[in-house]
Order: sequence, then C-alpha cells, then structure tokens
Amino acid sequence: MVKFSSILGAAAAMGIAGAATIAYGVSELNKFQLKTYELPLLQTGTLRGKDAFTILHVSDLHMIPGQDTKIAWVSALDALDPDLVINTGDNLSDERAVPDVLRALGPLLNRPGAFVFGTNDYWAPQMVNPFKYLTGSKREPSYVDLPWKGMRAAFIEHGWQDATHKRIEFQTSGVRLALAGVDDPHHDFDDYSLVAGAPNEDADLSIALLHAPYRRTLDQFETDGYQLALAGHTHGGQICLPGERAIVTNADIDRERASGLHRYGSMWLEVTNGLGTSKFAPVRIFCRPSATLIRVTESK
Repeated sequence: MVKFSSILGAAAAMGIAGAATIAYGVSELNKFQLKTYELPLLQTGTLRGKDAFTILHVSDLHMIPGQDTKIAWVSALDALDPDLVINTGDNLSDERAVPDVLRALGPLLNRPGAFVFGTNDYWAPQMVNPFKYLTGSKREPSYVDLPWKGMRAAFIEHGWQDATHKRIEFQTSGVRLALAGVDDPHHDFDDYSLVAGAPNEDADLSIALLHAPYRRTLDQFETDGYQLALAGHTHGGQICLPGERAIVTNADIDRERASGLHRYGSMWLEVTNGLGTSKFAPVRIFCRPSATLIRVTESK
C-alpha cells in the first residue's frame, strides 16, 4: 500500500510546481516583444526609392488602470515611425481603462490608422473556468457594457478610421491602400456581405481586418483577392508549449497559425500574440505579449 506520507509529499510537490508555473506566467506579462516580418507585396516602383512601407499591428491590449509598463512600451512604438497603424481590437479589460488606452496609443493616434473591435471592447470580462478554455469551448459573454463608444469617438477624432463592415481607400506615404474589415467573428458579429467583393484593382496594397481569425471570414477575404489579413484574439495561445506552440486558439484557425505570419491560400495572414490578457487570467506561458511590425517591400 502507498503510504499516506508519500501521497502528501506528491501533493505538496504538485502544489509547488503549480505555484511556480503560475508565478512564471505572471512574470511574463510585461516582457513585451516586437516581432518583425518582411513581405514583398508591392509592385516595383511603388515605394519611389523608399526601403519599405511599414505597418504596425497592435491588438488585445486588454487594458486595466495602472498598467504603466504596458502604456510606456506601447507609446514608445511610435519611434518606429510606422506608415500605418492597425488595431484589431480587445483594447479594454475594465470599464475605467479608456484613458489608459488613449495614453498608450496616444502618439500612434496621430499617424494614419484603422481599427476593428473585438467582443471585449463591447463587454467586460468575467471569471471563467480555465478548463473550459483549454477544451476550446466558446464562453458566454458577460453582457456588461464597456465604454467603447467613447473610445471609438476618440480614435476617430484623432484620425483613425473605423473599418468595421466598411471598405476604406486612402493613400499614405505614397501607397494606395484598400482596406476592408468586419466585426468580431468570435461571437458571429461579422457580416461579410457588407464588404464583399474584390478590392479596388488600382490599390497598391489590400488589407483585411478582423479581430478573431475564423476560417469562414478568412476564406471570403482570400477568395476576394486580399493580399494580407491581420487578426488578434488568440493571444498566440496564451498558455503554450515551449517555442510558442499553441495548445488551443480560441477560434477555428489551426494551432500552427495561432500566431505569426503564414500563408492562407493565396493570401498572407498575420496573427499577433497581442499585448494583454483578461484581468481574470493574468498569465502567459511560453507566449510573451507582442506587437508586430510588417515591412512591406517591392517584389523582386
């Protein structure tokens, strides 16, 4: 028979290991990273001698008041001098967090930008069973309203464009852009019929925006001929195996494309790890928070 003392010893060891894992996961929350990729998508001569057209992609801030380290790190991204800023949602994790979101994004709001929102911009987070997350089950929202309308108004006042269910065309840094976005597919808010169709053939670069990378929406963007899709939501898996190997995606995208830059048929797809977590799940394991800088160059 197994001795009772052996059982207690094993339980204690498991408890210590669990506590150490959680402590490690919490310690990773402020170890922000910038991921950089290069994509040769532009026709020769588009850049007129410039090296690249740069896109800064930020997502999933999940801001709560007092996250000064995150605010400082995100604000400092302005030094990258991006030509375009894209925000794919889930900026909030607290009803009082809008001022801190605006502090973090402040310098970037003065640059050309576009955004779509995620469910956690609209509704507050809530306590969830972590095992339900790990099984891939979709969680019911809290339906507690967040002040997203004021945040949206501030974004627009500064010059960012709301791409939610819109097709947007403009030129910046000499590059003609065709953007289209949908509302969050995670809770079926997306209505692709509102943006359906090929992007303007006169555009130099076409970009699709969505918060959660669901295949039904990505398939439609890819079929219509968009060159690049940008998404967040997955947190890169948040709790991963070594090497940022996602266990779950919280969407129906495959785990191999839960973060990073990958082909999606004829389109490129970049899914960012995001910069925060729900305040009820403040842990990251083998999956540090990040933003992305995409250098779009001329094709050889």
